Amino acid sequence: MTDISSYIDAHLDEAISQLGEYVALESVGAQGKAILETAQYVKQLLSEVGAKVEVLEKEQPGHPVVVGELPGDSATTLLLYNHYDVQPAEPFDLWSSPPFELRRDGDLLFGRGISDNKGHLISRLLAIKALQDASGGTLPVTIKFLIEGDEELGSPKLEEFVKKHKERLASDVSLHEGGGVNPTGRPLVSLGVKGIFAVQMRVRTAVRDSHSSIGVTVPNAAWRLVWALASLKDADERIRIGGFYDDVKPPTEQEELLLRELPSEEENLLERLQLSDFVCGVRGYDYQRRLIFEPTCTINGISGGYEGKGMKTVLPAEASAKLDFRLVPDQDPNDIAVKLRKHLDSEGFEDVRFTTAEGEFPARTDASHPFVEVVRSTAREVYGQEPITTPNAPSTQPLHPMMSILGVPMASAGISNPDGRAHAPDENIRIPDFISGTRHVAAIIERLGEA
Repeated sequence: MTDISSYIDAHLDEAISQLGEYVALESVGAQGKAILETAQYVKQLLSEVGAKVEVLEKEQPGHPVVVGELPGDSATTLLLYNHYDVQPAEPFDLWSSPPFELRRDGDLLFGRGISDNKGHLISRLLAIKALQDASGGTLPVTIKFLIEGDEELGSPKLEEFVKKHKERLASDVSLHEGGGVNPTGRPLVSLGVKGIFAVQMRVRTAVRDSHSSIGVTVPNAAWRLVWALASLKDADERIRIGGFYDDVKPPTEQEELLLRELPSEEENLLERLQLSDFVCGVRGYDYQRRLIFEPTCTINGISGGYEGKGMKTVLPAEASAKLDFRLVPDQDPNDIAVKLRKHLDSEGFEDVRFTTAEGEFPARTDASHPFVEVVRSTAREVYGQEPITTPNAPSTQPLHPMMSILGVPMASAGISNPDGRAHAPDENIRIPDFISGTRHVAAIIERLGEA
């Protein structure tokens, strides 16, 4: 590891320069900007470390997928999953510098996509180069790359793609796109993610808005929607949709142990959000269990009637809302859609329609899998601290296709920091985290070769 660390330090400026080129490509998925150009740049990056690479751009709807393979000395294969698309940078006026120009301020590097997810790929490639340099050009394991361009759009075609290329992507273990450190610098290891079922709900009661004075006789779309939304949850936050919890997989004993080891960070969140309390007053173990193991139902926004400045006494003819359900293993977003429709109908809201905006399955690696200990033990060695291991993150990433179709365990190892501001203005990474994350990935690859 000494030679590898020296190589990383010696080639750090080169990697940052490469990251600057990568960030400069405005690969905003929602806007379709610079997509083909960025996919070709990724191909170039992988080719430079000796990988056999292909950009698959015409065989499916959506943005191109970059796949590559770099042979190693053992039979073990590691799959690296990343994405090259980024979130829109707006509002531009909240950035301290142009979002698609890498800016360095001391140990901080700023730019759209630098944390989510371009910096992670550059870090992993630097780890590979360091290992190749230390061993005379070879790697201890075969490394495969799957780098998509639709992650920020919900990866709608990834499952179909993985099914089609199952043999080509076949691997033993996988590192997903994320990872980093907590506020005290302890490495974060996540073994999975929650799924998501997002919907846009709409109700129309008349052909046009009316004067509010006739609200005692004419149905109000906003009230219809509010009542429908209120039917989804009890006051204790229990989701009332029939059968919603039927498929929830209870945590294993090992997952419960990992949960109890998680540090308490809720007081910090209370302060940052200036909250008087959490939902149902949860603290400690109950707070963590709710965050990690329980599904959610969240109203993201409500719209209807007059929303401009001042008052307008109007009776809305149409109202809409956006919601998301974060799902846990083994819930199925398609099944939840059926159950939501059945619930609305049974509650008398047949007129409330919804369309699915996004659906991803949850995924969670078995905490007792040997790969988990490889990631945890190498994190311990590199960071000098006990890693914080969560059975799954509260958020959603497209891990299910790899875990279910390829059957690989997945874990995180990366470069993010608690104030990395992914998806927000002034997105950033810290150079010390970049170095440590690179060393961690290199250590994982070495350990896999030994195994």
